[in-house]
Amino acid sequence: MKNRLLPFTFKYGALIFIGLVILFFSLSNEYFFTYSNITDILRSISIVTFVAIGVTISLTVDGFDLSVGATVSLSTVVTATMMVWFEMPLVVVLVVPLLVGALVGLLNALLIVKIRIPDLLATLAVMYIVNGVHKTYTKGYSIYSNMPLSDGSTAPGVMDPSFLWIGQGKLLGIPFPVILMLLAVIGAHVFFKYTRWGRQLIMTGGNEEAARLSGLKVKRVRALAYVASGVFAAIGGILFASRIGSGQIEAGAPMLMEAVAAVFVGYSVFAAGRPNIIGTFFGAVLMGVLVNGLTMMNVQYYTNDIIKGAVLVLALAVTFIHLNRRKAG
Repeated sequence: MKNRLLPFTFKYGALIFIGLVILFFSLSNEYFFTYSNITDILRSISIVTFVAIGVTISLTVDGFDLSVGATVSLSTVVTATMMVWFEMPLVVVLVVPLLVGALVGLLNALLIVKIRIPDLLATLAVMYIVNGVHKTYTKGYSIYSNMPLSDGSTAPGVMDPSFLWIGQGKLLGIPFPVILMLLAVIGAHVFFKYTRWGRQLIMTGGNEEAARLSGLKVKRVRALAYVASGVFAAIGGILFASRIGSGQIEAGAPMLMEAVAAVFVGYSVFAAGRPNIIGTFFGAVLMGVLVNGLTMMNVQYYTNDIIKGAVLVLALAVTFIHLNRRKAG
């Protein structure tokens, strides 16, 4: 019985826990389990999920991208300035931040793959550089419609309503960011599970030397993983700007830890024991449900981090206890 219970707990424990948390908040507040609130939760985690997908990709190749939060901030202010300062068309507004995110990813790849600086140190350095760049670029100001400029004039542009719809609008009654998030999760899952390139990423992270001996160009694979991480962070920044309606210089500061927490909670989903897209999504859902439920219960906001940290520790403890037992067996 014990031999059956432990694997079952490890495989489905995270999902059961999410279900119990939802049940608890539903019984505590009649407005929690309603369509409007559930869609609000999903909308609230949409940005973090995009960032977390990027972190998942970097972890899949046995790396780690600490610069995603800074990339969110940079892409957010670049997006806003494209409209407010330069009055660029919507296509340019959407494409330029993606290129900026890819550029940050290329910088990470150069430091990690070519120069061989450890990923944590390299991406930490890039995080500081990017934070400095976007604050210097905006002179420390947030970007909003018709904002006053340092020369005494007023910025000529405003946030485009069609752009704001991306983060605030609904399609068939579903918030558009939620639709984008679900498409991204499904697409990334299919990519890793059913495509040759996805399997190459997994092989590179599982055993880089074996992947190299089998003919894979592991340096190129790892470089592309960091570029993808930067692009997904940039998408998160675009969504943030469209949802808030301005470019906030500290937009990405909390995103890094939220995304990392979602990814590592995802280790325990379906007994994966490794970074995976579906697990990351459920990890983001759990974090979103906790924040929303605690807010509706009027719990002080500063205790949220304690509870989220405790949940992360619990998920990691269950995951690695089981993995260690499996290795020992």
